[in-house]
Amino acid sequence: MDFDANISFLRTAFWEILTISGPILGVALVIGLLVGIFQAATSINEMTLAFVPKVVLVFVAFGFLAPYILTGLTDYFGLIFETIRSIS
Repeated sequence: MDFDANISFLRTAFWEILTISGPILGVALVIGLLVGIFQAATSINEMTLAFVPKVVLVFVAFGFLAPYILTGLTDYFGLIFETIRSIS
């Protein structure tokens, strides 16, 4: 294996990390922003109001995105294992 192949695998790994975690982090960002706007508009400074809806909706988003996440991870590890098999 040469240096360029290692860089290619690293770039693919980083891309998989971004595509898998991006939608879930986006949901957390949007929910946090909406709750923050709601808290600023109503002057309610309750910590659980900021935390509980975000956790619940991130788990719901994770449930809806689980097939996409598993497909991405399966394809990536299939590529890695195929490459390992071709080396030896």
